[in-house]
Amino acid sequence: MIIRFLIFFLILLIIDFYAYQAIKTVVKNGIVTSIYLVTSISILGYLAYSIYNYDRSVGPSSESLRAAGFFLLFYVPKLVLIVIMFGEDIVRLIVGGYNFIANTFFEGSATQYMPDRRKFVSQVALGLAAIPFTSLVYGMFKGKYNFKVITHTLFFDDLPDAFDGFSLTQISDIHSGSFDDPEKIEYAVDLINEQKTDLIVFTGDIVNTKAEEMDPWIDTFKRIRTPEFGKYSVLGNHDYGEYVSWPSEEAKLNNFNAIKDIHNKIDFNLLLNESAFIEKNGERLALVGVENWGHNFKKAGDLHKASEKISAEDFKILLSHDPSHWEKEVKTHKDHYHLTLSGHTHGFQFGIEIPGIFKWSPVQYVYKQWAGVYEELGQYINVNRGFGFHAYPGRVGIWPEITVIKLKKRSLNT
Repeated sequence: MIIRFLIFFLILLIIDFYAYQAIKTVVKNGIVTSIYLVTSISILGYLAYSIYNYDRSVGPSSESLRAAGFFLLFYVPKLVLIVIMFGEDIVRLIVGGYNFIANTFFEGSATQYMPDRRKFVSQVALGLAAIPFTSLVYGMFKGKYNFKVITHTLFFDDLPDAFDGFSLTQISDIHSGSFDDPEKIEYAVDLINEQKTDLIVFTGDIVNTKAEEMDPWIDTFKRIRTPEFGKYSVLGNHDYGEYVSWPSEEAKLNNFNAIKDIHNKIDFNLLLNESAFIEKNGERLALVGVENWGHNFKKAGDLHKASEKISAEDFKILLSHDPSHWEKEVKTHKDHYHLTLSGHTHGFQFGIEIPGIFKWSPVQYVYKQWAGVYEELGQYINVNRGFGFHAYPGRVGIWPEITVIKLKKRSLNT
């Protein structure tokens, strides 16, 4: 553990060294470079203190989120610097090697290395590093509460006639332990209520770890109005208390039971590997809810058990927190789950998205379905980008989402 800790901080020192070289080359002012050094040393000390004092019995807290924010804010831009500066050092090494060989074996044929090049490269590097720095600052102060309502209309051949035009609102990944602005959360709840859909669903991760994180927010989320066909929810991987140390299995179980009880307190019907029927004008659709099933996370979900009361002919909407469940098990299932609603990825809380044109995030290299609607084998999945935030206390380019989905019967003219 100590060795890994030391290696990590050695890497940070190397990154800081390169960044300092760029600052010193561009800014010919001893006061500015001194301020930079003091700031860098202070940040490094703060990170060391935060990591060393992280309490696994408490889990993620506002303090650990703040430390993560500082780490990303000060070291992602420096990584941009180091890539450019290291590349320039490689060029200098090649030119220097060429000069050495030329001077040694071919006198008079060495090229003159341009002394101003280092300053130019440093200026470019600092300019490029300013982009992620500015973005991360915006993400921490504004982006994390930049709620967007995203609407999809999905067409199905076998949608029961009574549900043609049926609408639902999906939220996911509340992560209440990360919130720090009650006014913004009240605004988001108002946005949910303004959609006035027929059904509301929540697809897991109501807390970061502990049930008590939700205590200040119960009344706020209880304000989500219950529409005609109800409010339903499932659990996510964070709802099992897997990421902290517990004094006993009993304490962990008590926390899990308290988390399940939260859903009842905010008037959501929690589906634990079970189903419910939504009935309208003598027809029905099946709402199926599984516990968390993740390819790389807890596999408590049991699709077979959750579907015991439904038939292969029922129109099915599945609530499953982790989209890897759809990829690995659901989409090829013989019973044909028409629509799956997931979350979990948060869209990495970082990326570039131009609606309808371009979408990129590092998380796409881990999850095939990571944000928005996907269709395969005549089935849809929507991956909600998440309501809250976790780890990095902000969002850049991938904003918090409230999804509205309208179901439509496909006609011959559609």
